[in-house]
Amino acid sequence: MTIRVAAIDCGTNSIRLLIADVDPDSGHVVDRDRRMEIVRLGQGMDATGEFAADALERTFAACDSYAAVIDAHGVDRVRFVATSASRDARNRDVFIAGVKARLGVEPDVISGDEEARLSFAGATNGLTGAEPPYLVVDIGGGSTEFVLGVSSPRAARSVNIGCVRMTERHFRNDPPTRDEVDAAIADIDAAIALAGETVPLGEASTLVGLAGSVTTAAAIALDLTDYDPERIHGARLTAETIAAVSDRLLGLTREQRSQIAVMHPGRVDVINAGVLVLRRILHVTGLPEVLVSEHDILDGIALGLAGR
Repeated sequence: MTIRVAAIDCGTNSIRLLIADVDPDSGHVVDRDRRMEIVRLGQGMDATGEFAADALERTFAACDSYAAVIDAHGVDRVRFVATSASRDARNRDVFIAGVKARLGVEPDVISGDEEARLSFAGATNGLTGAEPPYLVVDIGGGSTEFVLGVSSPRAARSVNIGCVRMTERHFRNDPPTRDEVDAAIADIDAAIALAGETVPLGEASTLVGLAGSVTTAAAIALDLTDYDPERIHGARLTAETIAAVSDRLLGLTREQRSQIAVMHPGRVDVINAGVLVLRRILHVTGLPEVLVSEHDILDGIALGLAGR
């Protein structure tokens, strides 16, 4: 017997919803609705330490929209998970109260380790044709999670090198200067080394990449004219291919990036930093390619709601 669940993931850059029917015995997940809105909840947070009023307004508007969708689908169980930005914000109580008023559930402001566990569960559920151990990397807006494991996580670490955080911290020019890129690389490499103190990165056989920076890079590499999740999911991209995509993006202005057919408007400003994080992970680990997954923390939340 399947259970209909609603999983919501609210990060630094986007808020996403998955409504799915989950078989708690097999772990089979059937999507009924999957959607995303770029709300940039973490706008300016690296500098101010709190949510901006307009960022909260955008996020609450998305919550109102999602509440209507959840009601229409007759969902049995709902979980709202809040990640990097919500862990760091001084005024997160305002955020928590606003979400509860709109969705009827209090957001779970989870730790980086919990975020990593859920991402690993979602990414590896039903994964075939890949050699374990898997290193799952979830490149978000505020943080990136590194998780190593086979059937379950063995080691995990969350570090603060998300695409929004790196963009706000380092990129002032359009396109960014060489000095800005070098400073971002130094920051990213230091964070990867920090993750490596907990996660034995060198033991991984397969790198599995999650989230919008990775899937957008894949869509660009595949030269898609429309975003096609079925073609993106399971794509294998070499380190050289990701480096080429990164070099291309770093040489474009914001206006030029916005003209790329598969570029979501909310990613135009932050895609450079997100792809650069992926590029450096491939470089530092020496892994030859990344296996791109459209299944991520949302799927992990859904599995957990069904008791998996």
